[in-house]
This record gives sequence, C-alpha cells and structure tokens, in this order.
Amino acid sequence: MAEKLRCIIIDDEPLAREVLEEYIHVVDHLELVCTAENALELDQQLGQHSVDLIFLDIQMPYLTGLDFLKLRSELPTVIITTAYPNYALEGFNFDVMDYLLKPITFNRFFKAVSKATEYHKLKKGPVETAEQPKEEPYFFVKCDGKYQKIVTSDILFVKALENYVQIQTTTDKHLSLMPLKTIEENLDTAEFVRTHKSYIVPMSKIQTLENHELILEQGHTIPISRNYRKQLQERVLKDKVLKKK
Repeated sequence: MAEKLRCIIIDDEPLAREVLEEYIHVVDHLELVCTAENALELDQQLGQHSVDLIFLDIQMPYLTGLDFLKLRSELPTVIITTAYPNYALEGFNFDVMDYLLKPITFNRFFKAVSKATEYHKLKKGPVETAEQPKEEPYFFVKCDGKYQKIVTSDILFVKALENYVQIQTTTDKHLSLMPLKTIEENLDTAEFVRTHKSYIVPMSKIQTLENHELILEQGHTIPISRNYRKQLQERVLKDKVLKKK
C-alpha cells in the first residue's frame, strides 16, 4: 500500500473546511491529521504532528496565510485555498505547490494533490522493491473445444500426427488441429530443434544422443532423420561436451 500524505486544513470558514475534509476522505492516499481556524492554531499543530501537506487559506483573523508563509522558512508542501485570485502571484513567490480558487471543485482539488503526491515521491527517490519473477514464455492452443495454455519450458516434444499435433509436456499430452509449422513458429529457435519432419524437441530435455534416435527426460525416445542428423549433432555437441586437453 502506498504511503499516505498527512494533511492539515487551515481555514476560518467551517463550510470551506468541510468541503476539503470530504475531498481528503475520498482520496485513498491522503490522511487528514487535523483542522485549524487560523494560522496561530496551525503553528501549534505543526509542533505536535508530522505533516506532509497544508491546505492554507489566505484571509483569516490574526494572521493571514501569506503572513504565515513569510514568518516560517521551513514548511511542508503548501496548497493555497482562497476566494481571491489577486493573491496568486504572491502566493507562488513562496513556492506553494498550487493555488485553488473557491468554490473548489473535486477535479481541481485532485489535480493539485496529484502534483503534491508526485513531488513527494521525487523527494524520497526510487523505492526499492523485491524483483518480480519473470513470467515464462507460453502460448495457447485449442484442444477439445477449449484453449489450453502451454508453458514452453514444460514441453518435452511436439509431434505431427496427420492434421493434428501432439504436444507432450512434463505432466500431460495435448492434441490440437493445426500443422506442426504453426507450433514451430511459436517456439524459440535457440531452445528448440527439429529432429525429424514430424518432431520438434527442446535442447534442454535431451539426455542421450545416438545416430538414429535420442532419449529425452522421462525416457521418451525420439527418431532422428538423415536430413536433420548433422545439424542436430552439431547443436548438441557444440560447447556442451568436455574435450580432452
């Protein structure tokens, strides 16, 4: 769950505070710490609470919002909320995040807090997360009226049977109405090899290689035709057999 921004509302108008409270409660990544009616109360609350974001009104008794900004050199992120557009330029001179004119719509409010959220993410820097496991390559084939997911690392061999192909995996056998070439196009040529016009096997599953056949994991015997023998032997033996020094 993303860390929430802790917020304070400072406004002498009860209705204005209620609107902002409602908006904050709607946004999941915002948390309302407290509200205050004037800048003097705000100063006291900042001494008691950890705060990330202040919604600051300008026209308030005792001390205006802009006067408060002049007095405090270090503050959390500030979003000004006011009914007076003529204060906008002066407000931005204090590096406020945004300037919301009353009546404040939720869309405008959300745009402002989104800017504040991105700013806080940048300040904290990238978050280290556990590396997600990579999903293994797969494809789907239609078998018995349904689509079956085939994880390529589970394939022991693929065999052509007239108009069908048999996909033998480490756990099951699947028959699908399609040419062998269609399956071949979905396999990584660096991992799979033809041994016969009717067979494709994964290099990693080969256990024993002879002149006319090879043995795969789980004891499956696969024929090697003359047309594919040399190519297969070169691929299997290349850099995979210990050579005498």
